[in-house]
Amino acid sequence: MSGHRWAARAAAAAAAVALTVTGGTLAQADDIESLSAEEIAERSRDALLDVDSLHLSARGSLDGSGPEMRLDLTLDREGNCTGGVDMGDEGSVEIVKRGDDVWLKPDAAFWKEHVPIGGSTFDAILDGRYMKASADDPRLLSVTEVCDLDTFRELITDNAGTADRGTLTKGEKTEVNGAPAVPVTRAEGGERLTAYVAAEGTPYPVRITVRNAGEEGTVDFSGFDRPVPSATPPADETVDVTALLGRSISPV
Repeated sequence: MSGHRWAARAAAAAAAVALTVTGGTLAQADDIESLSAEEIAERSRDALLDVDSLHLSARGSLDGSGPEMRLDLTLDREGNCTGGVDMGDEGSVEIVKRGDDVWLKPDAAFWKEHVPIGGSTFDAILDGRYMKASADDPRLLSVTEVCDLDTFRELITDNAGTADRGTLTKGEKTEVNGAPAVPVTRAEGGERLTAYVAAEGTPYPVRITVRNAGEEGTVDFSGFDRPVPSATPPADETVDVTALLGRSISPV
């Protein structure tokens, strides 16, 4: 699913906050303005790695001219999540993952765009219900990986310590969603990535923006360490994915 591939790129944007720093200790943001750009990026990376759950809201376009896609998820390190992805005219999908199970509710536009042969039949069978599957179903790995906070943490860890990836610069304090934040920007070639780090309390990265010739996007982080809602769709609002798609249907 193109929306899920884009979601992985949104995760990669979060990882980029750690591209030029190594090590570090978690600290409060009270003195964040007095720190260098590298120190601010280091603390924000450590803060993000330390959380057990968060809310992520991402929006952007892969080619700069295509439809804006939106991802909205609350997720944790246990692999639980709830939210969805909206691909504009290409449809949207609601997502709930809890433990070993995942529920998806694609809308009619999704079925039409991504399953042109038989999609309308699937949509009619679901009739507004979720399709339920095992979280380890190989057809849905792109969904379950995005739903796991450890996927984001691994991206951050894998990129930590990468050298020669552009110079970090610190900007003037500003506000993100009504709260003070200090921007730290890395410019490399035609790409400009900015992490806005909370200037009060724990120095979480509260927003990351990516701009280049072929892609632009924004990832907002909030709800740090707040539990993922535990409610799951009831049985009378679900259809088993195997019964719906069968073994011969390609991944969605």
